[in-house]
Amino acid sequence: MQSAFEICHEAILQLNPKATQAEWDYFESGLTLHALQPKEFFIEAGKRTDQLGFLISGLIRGFYLNHLGADVTTNFVAERQWATDYPSLLKGRPSRYSFQCLEPTTILTVPYVHLSKGYDLFVGFERNGRLIAEEVLQQQQHRIESFQFDSAEQRYLDFVKENPGLFNRISLTHLSSYLGIERPSLSRIRRKL
Repeated sequence: MQSAFEICHEAILQLNPKATQAEWDYFESGLTLHALQPKEFFIEAGKRTDQLGFLISGLIRGFYLNHLGADVTTNFVAERQWATDYPSLLKGRPSRYSFQCLEPTTILTVPYVHLSKGYDLFVGFERNGRLIAEEVLQQQQHRIESFQFDSAEQRYLDFVKENPGLFNRISLTHLSSYLGIERPSLSRIRRKL
């Protein structure tokens, strides 16, 4: 069975096959393993985050409270995915989002200051950071465009197709919020299909 560090190393190499052993050794030296329980926060709205996280196991839901006080799901982070609020991480300002565990979660974290130092120490290290950021940005852009161009039914079908292992792990309430569909409408779509 692979260790948490081996899983993370494999993910780094998948993103950047040019990553060197020295870069990995440095990155690994800043990693800390955490075990979080359901309902525990990885990031809390109103507090700044200085950590980039990589999920080994479990599931995290990202959300914010809108002007009416309703919580709106913005993303789900599952195994082998990166978790952070980039504006808070990069600018040191309080996060507008909360990232809360839905399941028992094992996560590796690395402080942003450690990453920044790695950018200065290793020529190729910035590539790792850029590729991680690009991966997160692509996921966010995909979600934005789904609201601009796809129907509610198409967003649901795409979610089920793209997240087959995730679909049965989240509540309909969280899924309807993420998809921007009222729960009764989501139920109708599901019955129809």
